[in-house]
Amino acid sequence: MKIGVYICHCGSNIAGVVDCAGVARWAAELPGVVVARDYRFMCSGPGQELIKEDIRGLGLDRVVVAACTPRMHEPTFQRAVGEGGLNPYYFE
Repeated sequence: MKIGVYICHCGSNIAGVVDCAGVARWAAELPGVVVARDYRFMCSGPGQELIKEDIRGLGLDRVVVAACTPRMHEPTFQRAVGEGGLNPYYFE
């Protein structure tokens, strides 16, 4: 399994209380994780491109995003994962 983990700062909403870079460093050491990134706004165009590029370039077969509520952004990330060439339901 090749897992990509993406930690969103959500500007300062999340980053104001969570060490996003530290979480990414921790996640990078988990079994199966081949890439772990933190980014200011993962739901933005450039943030979604990071995910798509990693799916294609690293052959990811699972994607985990720690961000705002899934109610708000789950469709955004499912779309990005699908556009990257992965089944959108392999996103958590």
